[in-house]
Amino acid sequence: MAEITGEMVRRLRERTGAGLMECKRALETAGGNEEVAVDNLRKSGLKTAEKKAGREMSEGRVKSYIAPDARSGALVALTCETDFVARNQEFEVLLADAAKLAADTHCSDAAALAGAAYKGSTLGETIKLMVGKIGENISVGKAAAYTNASGFVGCYVHHDGKKAAIVSVKTTGDQAKAVAMLKELSMHIVFSNPVALSRAEIDADKVQREREIYLEEVKSKPADIQEKIVAGKLSAFYAQWVLPEQRWFADESKTVQQALEAELGKGATVEGFARFQIGG
Repeated sequence: MAEITGEMVRRLRERTGAGLMECKRALETAGGNEEVAVDNLRKSGLKTAEKKAGREMSEGRVKSYIAPDARSGALVALTCETDFVARNQEFEVLLADAAKLAADTHCSDAAALAGAAYKGSTLGETIKLMVGKIGENISVGKAAAYTNASGFVGCYVHHDGKKAAIVSVKTTGDQAKAVAMLKELSMHIVFSNPVALSRAEIDADKVQREREIYLEEVKSKPADIQEKIVAGKLSAFYAQWVLPEQRWFADESKTVQQALEAELGKGATVEGFARFQIGG
């Protein structure tokens, strides 16, 4: 059997990130052949990941990447089982890389992002190897990417790293001003939790249920004013969930749309947004 030296173990550990004893055993099994040992460790890591794939993941972090010109960006949520792993430096580096990868590949699908090329392999396979090393299930939870040639993309990540939003806005306004406003808008999205960009995006069945409830509430009113009251109640309902119609969190005398145009000019419009939250 070939002699396994400390230098051989060190090199293998640097290449794979595996523990010292794992590297030593892999080299012994491979008869000292470093490449075979690498393959063995990769296979071992994948098997470990498969065993842990069904375990619940209620922790994790969200990370954003915005291009220097603010014309594109992405938001990615990486989930895991414990907060301890979410605070691991290796986890944080991988998450930052995943956010940039999503932006570079314009990827808004978690499965597609996991399959994207990453450091000679795929992001998903790299995650599986990390699962084998750390011993916890880890997965790409969500991804959202935007590109805007006629405006800008901005984001906000809450200080706990568990809540975040990204938004794409069409505007001819100044970049610096737009970036500041989009950060505020993203903050608004995190705390106000809108679900749609327009009334048409709200589920029709949900709207009908609300309408029926309101009609029941006003059935004692004169018929000629029932519809007016119901229309007013529906407007208030939409203002809860439709982003442009929500009350602006920094000044409730304005709607989000009014605040956006006041800052970035007439015609500024939200073209897309996403809000991610780990747990809760």
